[in-house]
Amino acid sequence: MTEGEDVSAHPCLSWSLTMTDTASSAGPRLTALDAVHRALGATMTDFAGWDMPLRYGSERDEHNAVRTRAGLFDLSHMGEITVFGPQAGELLDHALVGRLSVLGPGRARYTMICREDGGILDDLIVYRLADQEFMVVANASNAQVVLDALTERAPGFDAEVRDDRDAYALIAVQGPASPAILASVTDADLAGLKYYAGLPGTVAGVPALVARTGYTGEDGFELFVRPEHAVALWEALTAAGKDHGLVPCGLSCRDTLRLEAGMPLYGHELSTDLTPFDAGLGRVVKFDKPGDFVGRKALEQAAERAGQAPPRVLVGLVAEGRRVPRAGFDVVAGGAVVGQVTSGAPSPTLGKPIAMAYVDAAHAAPGTAGVAVDIRGTHEPYQVVALPFYKRER
Repeated sequence: MTEGEDVSAHPCLSWSLTMTDTASSAGPRLTALDAVHRALGATMTDFAGWDMPLRYGSERDEHNAVRTRAGLFDLSHMGEITVFGPQAGELLDHALVGRLSVLGPGRARYTMICREDGGILDDLIVYRLADQEFMVVANASNAQVVLDALTERAPGFDAEVRDDRDAYALIAVQGPASPAILASVTDADLAGLKYYAGLPGTVAGVPALVARTGYTGEDGFELFVRPEHAVALWEALTAAGKDHGLVPCGLSCRDTLRLEAGMPLYGHELSTDLTPFDAGLGRVVKFDKPGDFVGRKALEQAAERAGQAPPRVLVGLVAEGRRVPRAGFDVVAGGAVVGQVTSGAPSPTLGKPIAMAYVDAAHAAPGTAGVAVDIRGTHEPYQVVALPFYKRER
């Protein structure tokens, strides 16, 4: 999750959330769509403790389908945590860097949860489902960390924290054809649904939160439903997308799509070693909210440093050759190391290798000459560019 805009969400969906054990002591957890993925011949991978589809066929074809038509994703590994009670908003104000108590029901916000030293534990989207109920959506790799941190920060507030990770399945349809595909199976008012907004609706006959959000840089929707409805929803969307070029898509193309769109990924561009200000996302930190919050003092110091001369800046790099950089490779200039690659991959849209990297401020301006990436001992020339690499026309 990467974008810091407010999003309209939904009133609380009219089902009782119950826990289901999808985990196996012998291996990774399985989503409600596991049998569907295997029937489609997906290459599966263990991702953050979940068995997830990496690809169904060609990663490039899946990527290009999302850019030009539409792709269908299983995102059920994301972690939903419910915070409820009379002081749920106040608890989140204390636990997170944003001011969540001022959200109206049916709204949501991008925010972060940090350690006392300001290091980022995760980036989140928080939905206010009702006056006294919020849903925190965490990245799969950090869901337990976020759950534990919220639970540890709850004492003293009249609020409770509940693990609802098994209460939802999450399916996304992304790409320029996604509005037409979804419109054929939902009663939701998609024409009035702005980007990064959401509303309750019925999709393929089942209740869902329909959110116009995504992690691909394209128009698209994310659909929260009960796990027992996931297969029927996937099949209905597949049938609706048959004439629109919809294809199932795995995690691999989702990564190249988000990279082209300049969207940071936790564990790469975001980590406990960085504050929101180090990552260029200081706007999500709200110092004007009443009371103290975890990490406030450290973040005030980080904000002051960022207002002076940031040591390193997140930039885009585009290869002049064909060799692909990977996370952890050094960025060099004038024979010295001036940064480090955080994400890198071939870009199907640009037709060149690309990367995101933190580099010294002196080498961060777009067009800076003499920058290279050390790829296994060879300094491959790269052009510094502004992020994102790709931005869709709206």
